[in-house]
Amino acid sequence: MIVSKKLSKFKEISHGFFNNKGGCSTGIYKSLNCGPGSDDNKTKVIRNLRIVKKKINRNSKNIFLLHQIHSNKFVFINKYSKYQKKKRADAVITDIPKLPIAVLTADCAPLLIYDKQKKMIAAIHVGWKGAYKGIILKVINFMIKKGCKKKNIIAVIGPCIAQKNYNVKEDFKRKFLKKDKKNKVFFKKRKNLIYFDLSKYIKLQLKLMKITNLDTINIDTFPKKNNFFSARRSSHLNHDDYGRNISLIMIN
Repeated sequence: MIVSKKLSKFKEISHGFFNNKGGCSTGIYKSLNCGPGSDDNKTKVIRNLRIVKKKINRNSKNIFLLHQIHSNKFVFINKYSKYQKKKRADAVITDIPKLPIAVLTADCAPLLIYDKQKKMIAAIHVGWKGAYKGIILKVINFMIKKGCKKKNIIAVIGPCIAQKNYNVKEDFKRKFLKKDKKNKVFFKKRKNLIYFDLSKYIKLQLKLMKITNLDTINIDTFPKKNNFFSARRSSHLNHDDYGRNISLIMIN
């Protein structure tokens, strides 16, 4: 489990970015695959989620997961919320203690947010689509409406694919430049190939929102040696599926 130095200062919350180590799955899912949407054995995924929960707090409620759809949609959970089934969204916000909220990634960026005064947390799955559609802006604006203040917010960008391994097509770049010509700073060309910097793009969006208390876990999920599940690496290896990394945060 990897933690943020900035979030670790606050004893009233627990958090963690988990890689693929320490679980019970086998084969291409070895070993801490936390993705119920994967083709892995469901019993093993449930056991893996229990392992993660135990690491965070054995007395907590079950980990709250979303049905992620690469959108700008979010869910807010308060004491009145009742969800019988998984919500189709890519971010979750709550102020409920002992409820671990989590996102699953496999190259996309997990973004954990905490307001130290309001005691409100958020977990966001930020792929390029969600980032492009403004999911970060929507989540932070909602938190502000609920009484959070930008000066009290800490945001942590978790492990995701690095620019050197994020090769994209020309139409991908055109899409971003059409939105804002300044977005060209997130692209590099090397040997006639285009590479996109997802983490840098997320960081700028946070800064434009005037969120200055930032932390970035600079670990590339693509290289096998870093022990993270990677959709892109799995595709290169011609695997039919891939495991999911889990990142979560909880108010103690």
